[in-house]
Amino acid sequence: MKTTFLFVTENMTALTTGSARAGGIQAFKSDQFAQNQSGLKVTLRTGGCAPGKRRSPLRTPRRSPSLHWPVFTEMKDLLTLVPPLVGLKGNLEMTLASRLSTAANTGQIDDPREQYRVVSSNLALVQVQAAVVGLLAAVAALLLGLASGQGLDVVEAQVLCASSVLTASLAACALGTLMVCIVVGARKLGVNPDNIATPIAASLGDLITLSLLAVVSSFFYRHRDSQYLTPLVCVGFAALTPACVLIAKQNPPVVRILKFGWFPIVLAMLVSSLGGLILNKTLSQPQFRGMAVFAPIMCGVGGNLVAIQTSRISTHLHLWGTPGVLPLWMKKCWPSPCSTFCSSEINATSARVLLVLVVPGHLAFFSIVSLLESQSVPSERTFVLLYLLAGLVQVTVLLHLADVAVRLVWRRALDPDDHCIPYLTGLGDLLGTGLLALCFLAHGLLRTGVWPSSPLDPAPGPS
Repeated sequence: MKTTFLFVTENMTALTTGSARAGGIQAFKSDQFAQNQSGLKVTLRTGGCAPGKRRSPLRTPRRSPSLHWPVFTEMKDLLTLVPPLVGLKGNLEMTLASRLSTAANTGQIDDPREQYRVVSSNLALVQVQAAVVGLLAAVAALLLGLASGQGLDVVEAQVLCASSVLTASLAACALGTLMVCIVVGARKLGVNPDNIATPIAASLGDLITLSLLAVVSSFFYRHRDSQYLTPLVCVGFAALTPACVLIAKQNPPVVRILKFGWFPIVLAMLVSSLGGLILNKTLSQPQFRGMAVFAPIMCGVGGNLVAIQTSRISTHLHLWGTPGVLPLWMKKCWPSPCSTFCSSEINATSARVLLVLVVPGHLAFFSIVSLLESQSVPSERTFVLLYLLAGLVQVTVLLHLADVAVRLVWRRALDPDDHCIPYLTGLGDLLGTGLLALCFLAHGLLRTGVWPSSPLDPAPGPS
């Protein structure tokens, strides 16, 4: 009973903390909308005021910190970069947390010398992955911008690449160190790290990454006239990569990830970039008012829950199974949705608990957003129902896919911590953004009786 209560409490904490990401992304929507409507500097308001009337001191406009960064309005591709960079928490930090949790639960870090070797090699691995994936995410954002009809500016491309690499590396260093402290501390206290490390990595990852991206990209954008600054940053990280590789080679399992673990995180980054393209296309359209606020919440809740479930199933298999052979009670490689949610297995029980958290969690987030940004988001009952339905569909699909993916990966003698979480969190970003866009489209249809234009429709030509 104590373990179950801790499990529910920690996951509710992760969901509550995850709402912090809405403030950073809200800036992007407000920048786009205000610029398109008035061409003035961006001002985010939570309360309206009739023309000619003085605003009460009690209704002072609230400002999001990111609204002070003009780089998000000047560099359109930076918006496309947000989901894959935020998604690195699933590709790197949450995968690291899951690996360390499995190592802790199987007793691999009880010896101090072995603990140092495991921790140092995993932190070095994350730094290598962050530098490479950060650069690839910037290149993917530029290519998607070109494919959607945007031009290519060499200076802005350099700023984008340097910002992405530095943000990914700093976030990986900060979150990786935090994950090590949490896992080691939880092991000493006798608490299951799966219930703590993965939710914290999922929740804090978005806030830290968005904050770093705003600061770093603004710095590089202010100094974009310097010819050598951004190239030196990229060259510097390229020079540090071989040293990190040497440190990572101390641990044989990490060596296997260095050789064969790139495909999952790169593919997950590309999938998240598609979600970023959807977000970029919807921000400037008034019928998607509030999209930027709810997108990180929708994607974050799904990513958090599916990562928690994947980590728990992976730990269960490491404890009771042999790589390549499933336990008797998990012998089906393709379980049905009924088996995932309705059976008496311990993994089905945790899936039901996580699914029950979706509606209360989203309602809590919706209430907070409505209080803070009542003029910027739709609040009709129809939209609330559509929003909750989208959240339930997203998490149900992800939890079932997690059950299937972990079994298939385990049958191939691969580690689910490294091969499942990146896919599932990237798919969660794309699925969450797409379902949220459909919510706004369906809400517009039900409210006006006219189907709104899709954000991906081509712009009309000159008459």
